[in-house]
Amino acid sequence: MSCKYGQQAKKTARVRNLFVASLVLACAFSTINLATAQTITAPPTPTAITPPEGNTAFLVGHASGSQGYTCLPTSTGETSWTINPARPEATLFLTFFGQPVQIITHFASINAKPNGVVLPVSLGGNATWQSSLDSSKVWAAVIGPHSIPAGSDPASCPNTGAIPCLLLQSIGNQEGPTGGKLLAKTTFVQRLNTKGGAAPTSACIVGQTQLVGYTADYFFYRADQR
Repeated sequence: MSCKYGQQAKKTARVRNLFVASLVLACAFSTINLATAQTITAPPTPTAITPPEGNTAFLVGHASGSQGYTCLPTSTGETSWTINPARPEATLFLTFFGQPVQIITHFASINAKPNGVVLPVSLGGNATWQSSLDSSKVWAAVIGPHSIPAGSDPASCPNTGAIPCLLLQSIGNQEGPTGGKLLAKTTFVQRLNTKGGAAPTSACIVGQTQLVGYTADYFFYRADQR
């Protein structure tokens, strides 16, 4: 009798865990649908990092992660920490009932669907954002002088000593394997409210690498429907 009871308890626990997992997943999808249906308002930004007219923010993710730096020789024979090629690693979250829900991962990867805006980086990859729910992607790059120093704008980039705030333009988009489109029509990405992540100031030896933690808000834009 006790054996049958134990088996039944385990079965009940498995069913309960599956139900909870399904509920969490459904809530996450509902969060994304709600977020994309709402009007997202980015803070006012300087012209250099403001998307052109005809593009509207549809999603924001609060990122926590790291910037990777490599020690390379300089033209003067010394060494310095450099972010090229970029090696971001971050997770973007939305808050749902007071709890953070992962919505996007941010990393560097080869641009699999270039749109012809610029030639994709073949070594090291481009900055990439991938939906955690439908696997759609956007690759983006800073094209031209679309950067401001951290601490230079109190509304959008207030933290001195952090990595710059940026406007990145889509250079490639890809739907998810089952047709997911969350990021597939992204035109621009803003990196705002950066904190941390700046290059180390310590001396280094060529070939050394170092990860520096940072947080930021990423705003995603798409073209207005006409």
